[in-house]
Amino acid sequence: MDDIFDPGLLRENPRQMSAATLAFLGDAVYELLARQKLAVTTIPAGKLHRMAIGMVCAGAQSQAYEVLEPLLTEEELAVLKRGRNTHPSHTAKNAKVADYRRATGVEALFGYLWLCGRTARLRELFDAVCAAAESASAAPAQAE
Repeated sequence: MDDIFDPGLLRENPRQMSAATLAFLGDAVYELLARQKLAVTTIPAGKLHRMAIGMVCAGAQSQAYEVLEPLLTEEELAVLKRGRNTHPSHTAKNAKVADYRRATGVEALFGYLWLCGRTARLRELFDAVCAAAESASAAPAQAE
């Protein structure tokens, strides 16, 4: 039986896919990484859901864009910017347009990397985003 999570099952070339399609898939990849990170904690399940939402919302992904941009190769940066420049099919309900567009870029990048089978690179980039977020949340506590 084939592994249903094998990105090779999708026979399309990721470079030829629309940025919106990459973002559609990348949204799920990013959320799965967030949920996986949270699942190893001892936090009650009800709180885990709220924490996951906080990690994958447009505002958090917009901040992730800022962390990721200097870490990317030219190829990855091109995908990030192509996703950012995609014209959304709907308006962001709870996000600024600029945040929503940067979040779409992050999602497109994660979809692209997953389809290319670059799971180690996905983990590396996601870990960098998490480290930056943890550092930012710890900074105000240290200042007090």
